[in-house]
Amino acid sequence: MITTHNVNYTYENTIEGAALTCVTTDIAEGQVVLLCGESGSGKTTYIKAINGLLSHYYEGKMDGEIMVSGKDISKVHLYELARDVGSVFQNPKSQFYTLMTDTEIVFGCENMGFTHDDILKRFDKVVKAFKIEDLLGKNLYNLSGGEKQKVACASVGALMPKIFVLDEPSSNLDIKSIHELRDIIKIWKKNGKTILIAEHRLNWLKYVADRVICFEDGKIKFDTTAKEFFDYPVEKMHKFGLRAPEKFEPKFSTVQDGAESISISKMKLTKNKETILDIDNFEIPKGAVVAIVGNCGAGKSTLARCLCGLEKKAEGTVKLSGRKITPKERIKKSYMVMQDVNHQLFTSSVEEEVMLGVTDLSEEEKEQKLSKILEEMDISKYKEAHPMSLSGGQKQRVAIAGALACNKDVIFYDEPTSGLDYRHMKEVSESIKKLNDMGKTQFIITHDPELVQECCNYFIYMVDGKIELSGSWNKENIRFVQSFFKLD
Repeated sequence: MITTHNVNYTYENTIEGAALTCVTTDIAEGQVVLLCGESGSGKTTYIKAINGLLSHYYEGKMDGEIMVSGKDISKVHLYELARDVGSVFQNPKSQFYTLMTDTEIVFGCENMGFTHDDILKRFDKVVKAFKIEDLLGKNLYNLSGGEKQKVACASVGALMPKIFVLDEPSSNLDIKSIHELRDIIKIWKKNGKTILIAEHRLNWLKYVADRVICFEDGKIKFDTTAKEFFDYPVEKMHKFGLRAPEKFEPKFSTVQDGAESISISKMKLTKNKETILDIDNFEIPKGAVVAIVGNCGAGKSTLARCLCGLEKKAEGTVKLSGRKITPKERIKKSYMVMQDVNHQLFTSSVEEEVMLGVTDLSEEEKEQKLSKILEEMDISKYKEAHPMSLSGGQKQRVAIAGALACNKDVIFYDEPTSGLDYRHMKEVSESIKKLNDMGKTQFIITHDPELVQECCNYFIYMVDGKIELSGSWNKENIRFVQSFFKLD
């Protein structure tokens, strides 16, 4: 079904050398293959080789042979290959063509010239399978990141290609949605589809994948059966830079003592006559590292935007140690690392990006600070690279480095470890803990249980725009979070 023979690829103007080196694989029809490895190891580039993007879209040098469904991809057009290969990208917005969910789901089918009746049947089938009835008729750009990902998967699923390639499909999904996606993959597998999944979050594929290919520095590190792979001990997984969560055990449980606190009262936000955030009274310790958890669409990002003063129509009061803080003051005191990190990368080099908001230091002090932060975030070698040339995980680390450089009092992270491997997740958590030592208050919107256990000492659980449960790590709260992430 898929054959690659001695494939080498180097992106144009790259500073890292070859992205793929002597990659040779044979993937049989109907196999579900998990592609793993650290960020930048070559997983995504391999997927782009299979779906034809390297040959027809990206600029770079490639040699070797790639055969997909009996076709030499260098000799067929992308639109021809699209009938055989359906792609779901890490950033779902990059593959949207319309504004509304309904039209996006059927866009590919219309573009392929399917009949009206066939399109309607495919639409009904995929909506039911993905359980996205509540997303129909909505503007795509009003959806949460996870909801966008579900629509992107549904739009590709409606095409019913022979081969699916998914790049970090769970990166913005909540636990419930991940399990729903797993059920869809099981259906595709039952129907004989060939499925390639590049992932950092591995456990949800434990009973779905048939085979695991691990990449390192553009080469295949190992190629083994899924059964053998998931029997590896945690230490071995971590050695390869892979995630391996088994249970939830907070390692950072102490909230700094002190009388100061941040309190919220009567916070409410209504859009299009619909109340999307409604919080009566809530208080957290100043200096806490707060995990904001909940399913997609629960209001996590909305809460963060209201707290940092970005939602102008939000009602309510925020007080620090009893003193009211206006939205304008909150904006000055806050820094947000966005979920779609591309929205906040503005400059032509990593060093410029990281220091963009730093204005109160001498050039020598700036250079010293820059060097320290780049080393902490393991991005020193990308210092002169254009931020948009980096991988998704590398871009995320650049944005977080910018937050560290700005030295704000309150920092918000929206899925800061989305697309990050184990090693870089640990580095992000260490940076967050360092800011905690400095007394910074941090809010982390996340679906990542490993990040929560590594660096969070407080949590908020949200449902339908309301805070249902919150607190520090007592036994009851640990059990709840363990159950929520389904690690029990």
